Amino acid sequence: MRKIQILGPGCPKCKKLAENAEAAVEQLEHDFEIEKVTDINEITKFGVMITPALVVDGQVKTVGKVPSPDQIKQVLSQP
Repeated sequence: MRKIQILGPGCPKCKKLAENAEAAVEQLEHDFEIEKVTDINEITKFGVMITPALVVDGQVKTVGKVPSPDQIKQVLSQP
């Protein structure tokens, strides 16, 4: 199972990124675990200073923006 992490303190942009990630996963019909990371110490371990951020399988994919579900699907489709 692949893992998606949404990094952010729970701001409106963070919530929107989580919604978009969930929509992308539903459309892809693959097995993904989505985790929301709100602890600042955990977020900084990824080297992220601006939220929200999208992490897939431990790799930071986007920082400081809210990609659309289609953009997230493109990221998830990459090996």
